[in-house]
Amino acid sequence: MKKILIVLFISLLGFTSQAQEKKSKNAKHTVEVQGNCEMCKKRIEKAAFSVSGVKSATWSPDDKQLHLILNEEKTSDLEVQKAIAKVGHDTEKVKATDEDYKKLHTCCAYDRN
Repeated sequence: MKKILIVLFISLLGFTSQAQEKKSKNAKHTVEVQGNCEMCKKRIEKAAFSVSGVKSATWSPDDKQLHLILNEEKTSDLEVQKAIAKVGHDTEKVKATDEDYKKLHTCCAYDRN
């Protein structure tokens, strides 16, 4: 009888430890990105998705916020900001080079600080 109780107890422990929820590797981030229009939106989102580990990227021309969901084991928001700066858009932490900024279409030329 003791052996049966011990086996049941060990089995119960095994099932409860497996049933625990795994910690998600994905994290939400919001980054300010300069831009003006729908062409900017496409360019910014495409640059964000070019970074491995980005699950979702949505930029709004109204509030100039890029909402990201990314796998933090594969990338960081800083890596995404570097990719966006390479296509000509300033972000919170990374500024686009003058050369990259000058490649933007005239409607996409935002006021630089």
